[in-house]
Amino acid sequence: MIFGEDRHELRKMYADAWRKHMDGAPLSPLEAQIAAVVEQHPEYHATVTGDDLDQDYTPDGGKTNPFLHMGLHLGIREQVVSNRPRGIAALYEKISAQAGDPHAAEHQMIECLAETLWEAQSHNGAPDEAVYLDRLRRL
Repeated sequence: MIFGEDRHELRKMYADAWRKHMDGAPLSPLEAQIAAVVEQHPEYHATVTGDDLDQDYTPDGGKTNPFLHMGLHLGIREQVVSNRPRGIAALYEKISAQAGDPHAAEHQMIECLAETLWEAQSHNGAPDEAVYLDRLRRL
């Protein structure tokens, strides 16, 4: 697993990458990717630099989990670079052109990815790539 399984460790990676970015310190390629996503989400800057990285974000709390949201951005970007599932790179280009902005396109795609992941988790199975790609095609 790229980040490990410890939630605090994962969130600390976001905080450390952002701090290093703000300090102008050298970043690893992964840290640069994380910092780029954090930079595009000023609404999460206080969270990433705050003292409570272990805050819970539950659906009934009504707050979006900023780390999940940013992680889904990273996931979409990795899918596009690797073109996995096959065809997602072309769909990303199409959705970006329609949205007029790659970041806005990612937000649309995140909805499809999150729904697909939720279904997989609910059924205790793997995500259905065909269903996921179909959702993206309908955007």
